[in-house]
Amino acid sequence: MNNQEYHQLGKAITALQTPYFTSQLIDLLKTILPFDCAVILGYRQDKHPIYLYDSIPSQRQLLFQHYLTHTYLQDPFYTAITLQQHSGILHRSEFSQLTSTYLQQKYHADFYQKTGWQDEVAIAVNLDETRWIGVYLGILEREKSITAKQLTSLKQRFSVLEALCRQHWGRQPLLLAENGQAKTDIRHWVEQAINQFGAKHLTPREQQITSLLVQGLDSQEIAQQLNIAHGTVKNHRKHIYAQLNVSSLSELFQLFLNYLIASAQ
Repeated sequence: MNNQEYHQLGKAITALQTPYFTSQLIDLLKTILPFDCAVILGYRQDKHPIYLYDSIPSQRQLLFQHYLTHTYLQDPFYTAITLQQHSGILHRSEFSQLTSTYLQQKYHADFYQKTGWQDEVAIAVNLDETRWIGVYLGILEREKSITAKQLTSLKQRFSVLEALCRQHWGRQPLLLAENGQAKTDIRHWVEQAINQFGAKHLTPREQQITSLLVQGLDSQEIAQQLNIAHGTVKNHRKHIYAQLNVSSLSELFQLFLNYLIASAQ
């Protein structure tokens, strides 16, 4: 580990539990191996990925309009991390012969053709039994790839990178995206809106359940998180809908989005 890497490691440690950790982590990784772009995602079992960071220079719509909504299911990296419970360093070459289904083969071909990524390595960190962090590093320059020596360097430092990710994301539910590149702390503003939404009309417990509903949790997940009965959550939902004058979850989301927009003014 050289002086530059030591210095950047210190900056990453200082940024733990702040919106700037992701960008500092990426700067640390740049001292270990060169890459052109990066994506960091949070994974929860049977849920859509949560966006945490990217430095993609172009074609970003492929990430937001395709990958995060549906094509992630065909991603062999996603399968290895969430279904096979893989933790460690994963390189593209490990999947070149292992894309077993037609959809996976098509995804593998389309992804690299559409994004321009020539090579890719992922850092997979298991936070617990149902949550993972995936840090993806891509090479854009043609006829350039990640070398065996660079992969070895990354693997040698995995325990440090794993500890950083667990320290930063270990206690986070991975329900909201992060944006360490924004000039204002958008995440804090959204969290504040969630915590205040419906507060004037609901009891503290109902407001707590409402905040979890608008973050995408279903009744069973809410019951487990709050350690209450599933039926109790369902009864609270009925009263929440009545108090807020909505008849469905989609109407609740619409009401929250309107509240979010209004609270920004």
